[in-house]
Amino acid sequence: MPRRWCYKAETLVLSLVGFSCLLFLLQSHSRSPLPEEAGTPEPPTAPPTPTAPQPLPECRQNASVAGLPGFAELPNHIKDFLGFRHCRAFPLLLDLPGKCGPPEASHQVFLLLAVKSSPANYERREVIRKTWGQERTFAGVHIRRVFLSGVAGSPREARKLNRLLRLEHAEHGDILQWGFVDSFFNLTLKQLLFHAWLERRCPAVRFVFNGDDDIFANTDNMAHYLLGVPGAGDQHLFVGHLITNVGPIREKWSKYYVPEQVTSAKSYPPYCGGGGLLMSGFTCHAIYQQALGIPLFPIDDVYLGMCLEKAGLAPSSHAGIRMVGVSVPSAKLDSFDPCYYKELLMVHRFVPYEMLLMWEAIHQPDLVCGKKAEIYPSL
Repeated sequence: MPRRWCYKAETLVLSLVGFSCLLFLLQSHSRSPLPEEAGTPEPPTAPPTPTAPQPLPECRQNASVAGLPGFAELPNHIKDFLGFRHCRAFPLLLDLPGKCGPPEASHQVFLLLAVKSSPANYERREVIRKTWGQERTFAGVHIRRVFLSGVAGSPREARKLNRLLRLEHAEHGDILQWGFVDSFFNLTLKQLLFHAWLERRCPAVRFVFNGDDDIFANTDNMAHYLLGVPGAGDQHLFVGHLITNVGPIREKWSKYYVPEQVTSAKSYPPYCGGGGLLMSGFTCHAIYQQALGIPLFPIDDVYLGMCLEKAGLAPSSHAGIRMVGVSVPSAKLDSFDPCYYKELLMVHRFVPYEMLLMWEAIHQPDLVCGKKAEIYPSL
């Protein structure tokens, strides 16, 4: 009899313990669910919904610049540049935190196409997405794309175009937008904000192509060229259309007018035309570091030359990057012949439909070109 009682008591205790464990497991599961199988990767998540940017302290105009000699006679856009030259922090309205994957794995991005594009240039962005700016794996390396944009100067236009960029961001995941006015004299600001973004999101990216949205680029050739560059991005590379022995233009009618109130220098350091250039991740980082101590300058490609000079680095020329189009042997020949573009890296000044036509033409399997001299030896 005592033994039977013990059996019943033991059974009751075990039942209570089992029930308590079941309750504990159910509560634990509701708080922190575990994957069904250890080591199974989580499914990819949808791109984050854009959220309101954190407010930044307002950068006020430097009123003291009004005391500069001749300031009153300067054009308004130069007055604005001088008054706000010290402002470098602007909210990131549209971000791409996963463009290069986790920062520690961003070395897997071989070539990042960073295209400067004003908010209204929707058609250009769409054609680039379909042609040379395609995100893809080519020759075994990963190519990714971002468009760099600010905000339209008119508040009314800005409201519409901000909606447009948000739609593009949601559909394509390729828009970086900051809260500054997108203008010619703010291109340097756009460049610096991009380099700061690179440091945070893609610190180990191998190479970057920096260009305008009105160019034609042959990214196939870029990948082949860069695959032959020593160091895979951890050595200096900065190539494009090299410009030397020039200085500030002092004529007010010029788009590139830079008065002495901005700089008293008589010459610029060597630089590459900003329409399109290639740089390594190493050089991107060097530019970011040097820019921290160099005041903003209104011509973005010249400013990059200033950063390189301070870093003790030199820009180089690449014959496959043409800032002024291609030269044909005779006026009777068609300058739009794809045979002139098949071996190049980049040509400036293309309208959207020309980009599409040329991209399709150079990829035709039956394209036959006559024997030509090698356009540049490094490809």
